[in-house]
Amino acid sequence: MQKIIRIGTRESQLALWQANTVKNLLEQQGHAVELVTIKSDGDIDLVTPLYEIGVQGIFTKSLDIALLNDKIDVAVHSMKDVPTQLPNGIIQAAVLERGPVKDLLVYKDSMDFLCDPHYTANIATSSIRRKAQWLRRYPQHQMHNLRGNVNTRLQKLANENWDAAIFATAGLERIGVRPATSIELDWMLPAPAQGAIMVVCKDHDDAIKQAIAPLNHLATALCTRIERDFLRTLMGGCTTPISAYATMDGESIHFEGSLCSLDGTEFFGIEKVVPLTDAPAVGIEAAQEILAQGGDAIIAAIKNAQ
Repeated sequence: MQKIIRIGTRESQLALWQANTVKNLLEQQGHAVELVTIKSDGDIDLVTPLYEIGVQGIFTKSLDIALLNDKIDVAVHSMKDVPTQLPNGIIQAAVLERGPVKDLLVYKDSMDFLCDPHYTANIATSSIRRKAQWLRRYPQHQMHNLRGNVNTRLQKLANENWDAAIFATAGLERIGVRPATSIELDWMLPAPAQGAIMVVCKDHDDAIKQAIAPLNHLATALCTRIERDFLRTLMGGCTTPISAYATMDGESIHFEGSLCSLDGTEFFGIEKVVPLTDAPAVGIEAAQEILAQGGDAIIAAIKNAQ
């Protein structure tokens, strides 16, 4: 009898979209697959800001535990939610081809507030990376915490007296809820691995590793590895305003990374173009350069503030 591959997923519409994408890919290869839904701490507490509840792994821990306890065979994550250090016994089995990477501004009526330097706009986001980059560009604006799944956040934006909120483009487009009143923020550098989906399994489960391996997209896996190396070397996580984006262009890698203070007043940015042969080290080297230029003081200040 063929083994049924059990895919663990959160219950949100976006998480289920991601898990079903993996399910469909595995079924196309002839595997029998079922979904197992599991609540995460991040889904249960929708009030406390992420940076106050130990955000590292908050959306992945419950699935990791289920995986290690053999309740599921595979877990599917938004890659940007995954800590750079995976738990012992769990490995990255595949990274799917990347979707949209940029952030998206969803506004309520118009974007006129962006043109008025004296107007105090009310902007909502749960991401301190987005908050820091926004305040660097619009220091007069007021930021508000916005938690919950995509649909919950869209509804809260509609209900609150806010001008706009910031979302990941991939999250809205994948489930078909991107409003017409939205625009991509080309100037905002995304989170490391934003738009990518990671599939993990137990490191000793050779049969599952073999089944998942064909799903791996090599270019996406390389670029997200570079971004996560940058993040890890800066010793950051979701509680640190760190951005990174790597793309492959022929035989070269183009990398951009940045580190902001929490209020956006201090900023370190870096850009590199390297041949593919040098790609494995570029994220680490870029982070080390930022630390040497004074970025270590920003990291220390953020840690002291927490």
